[in-house]
Amino acid sequence: MTRQAGDRRVAVVLITRNGGQRLAAALRHLTALPERPPIVVVDNGSTDGTADTVRRRFPEVTVVAAGANLAAAGRTLGVRAVDTPYVAFAEDDSWYAPGSLARAADLLDAHPDVALVQAHVLVGPEERPDPLHEDMVGTAVTDAPGLPGYPILSFLEGTSILRREAYLAVGGFDPRLFAGGVEEHLAADLLSAGWKLRYTPEVVAHHHPDHAEPPGWVRRVGVRNTLWFAWGRRPPRPAVRWSVHVLRQSGLRVDTIAGLAMAVCGAPRVLRRRRPLPGEVELDMARLDESKRRSRARRYSKARARPA
Repeated sequence: MTRQAGDRRVAVVLITRNGGQRLAAALRHLTALPERPPIVVVDNGSTDGTADTVRRRFPEVTVVAAGANLAAAGRTLGVRAVDTPYVAFAEDDSWYAPGSLARAADLLDAHPDVALVQAHVLVGPEERPDPLHEDMVGTAVTDAPGLPGYPILSFLEGTSILRREAYLAVGGFDPRLFAGGVEEHLAADLLSAGWKLRYTPEVVAHHHPDHAEPPGWVRRVGVRNTLWFAWGRRPPRPAVRWSVHVLRQSGLRVDTIAGLAMAVCGAPRVLRRRRPLPGEVELDMARLDESKRRSRARRYSKARARPA
């Protein structure tokens, strides 16, 4: 089968920086998919020759050089480089199961009000389900009849398939956030624009992380970004309660204090540009607050994404 003979509805956009062998493994899986998706690797300022290695070993893959480390916002360069209606996001340590991209495209074709499909993620060689899936299934938020899977209020950045026009219409990932909880902000923009987000277990992705916890700088910006979301999108009382929860859960550590300081420094801009969530979206967020506080999978000290 030639690459052109596959399913051309979904392109894969992968971001990397100094990806090494883990990137090669992810690309081997992605280039072998029966859908034969166009694949774009956005190189976020690698210093180890990653871009040249990809061009040499995977000539069918398009490489976009960001020129610097744009983190999550680098995905927008990849989205603009393709013309498919849907885009599957991947990391340099994640990929999709054969047939899953076609299933996601079928769901998005059938439900034009859905902007994002979150895959069911199997973690590591032992393929254990990501513990966040239990939270997704247990989400006590507003649901719409006839839609696939489960409603969610956020997602996992590197294992989700998005409607390209929706992503670009809301501006994509905010470059000021960089990394650490950036999904929460983009999800809020999509929901505020009237789009639906769904977790669909029949779409499967694999994630093989090579680290136990993110580095300190990711934890710092993760705390900052979470506080900025509370201050910029939530009403005052929930914003204060959630801020206290995040700081308590993160613990008295250097990264927490640094993240708080960064958030305070940016607070004037955040408050000037406050965009409170629409009433129904805020109601769903409020319903989730207590369950999010109890969740063991949502540990802000680890700067994990926080799907709902």
